[in-house]
Amino acid sequence: MGADRMSGLREVFALGECMLELSGTPGSSVNTAYGGDTLNTAVYLSRLGISTTFLSALGDDASSDWLLQQWRKEGIDTRWVRRIPGAKPGLYWIHLDDSGERTFTYWRGESAARQVFNDSDYTANLVDLIPKDSFFYLSGITLSILSDPARETLWILLPELRKRGVQVCFDGNFRPAGWRSVRSAQEAFNNTLEHVDIALPTFDDETMVFGDQTPAETTLRLQQMGVGEVVVKLGAAGCFVARDDVSALVPTRLKPSVVDTTAAGDAFNAAYLAARIRGLDPIEAAHQGHALAGRVIEHRGAIMPVQHMPLTEK
Repeated sequence: MGADRMSGLREVFALGECMLELSGTPGSSVNTAYGGDTLNTAVYLSRLGISTTFLSALGDDASSDWLLQQWRKEGIDTRWVRRIPGAKPGLYWIHLDDSGERTFTYWRGESAARQVFNDSDYTANLVDLIPKDSFFYLSGITLSILSDPARETLWILLPELRKRGVQVCFDGNFRPAGWRSVRSAQEAFNNTLEHVDIALPTFDDETMVFGDQTPAETTLRLQQMGVGEVVVKLGAAGCFVARDDVSALVPTRLKPSVVDTTAAGDAFNAAYLAARIRGLDPIEAAHQGHALAGRVIEHRGAIMPVQHMPLTEK
């Protein structure tokens, strides 16, 4: 498996939200941590040796201070996390069933991250902040927390970044509670996908949003929109990868003991992108994605202890 044109691209800028995370069973002990899909990916990218900057907003309260400290400990560049007086981070509760599958309850209506693009100076400076030949990473949840005007700003920013050689990566992570309707999510996703180089959707989400019946249908739809590299995540079945003349189902190699599936897709995205940045081809990158996701689901919470990270060349 040889290197390809992505080799040498080293920096990722992830846009999104991180919240305080509670997990456990009501009436028993509760674990407190943090998580958010793009932040989870940023943490795992940093652990894999990729220079990573998180773009978001927090308040000026003690919880926001604690979150920043945790991200910095993970080696994430937080200089472009806005601090908004009087604002606070969001909160979510993970409910786990006996098989480790999860559902979420959110308290994010006043989350500071919703205001990340409300400062025109901040957004104007992003084009100059993000260097050529880097990655800009966002998700469907990123879109869901932004106001309509902020999304319009984002859709102006993305083509400007691509003109500079920035690779735009998008995970169509869909949470119904974050949208007025499925149609509103579909429109926002389509407006974003026009500017995407690498798509990393989960097939179940694509079925809910677009009604896709097969991973091949998802892949074809995204390719017809101009997305050059598509990785459709299929859970325990693996993923379907398509780029140029490469098109293949990549199964998982391991059979992990599932404890909690939270952030499995986020970890997959991190390992996949880290491998592509190092020049590995999409098939081998997918195997590395499966390996990290398999480790993550053996632990509770979005961010597993660093000592359980698989050994990876940095």
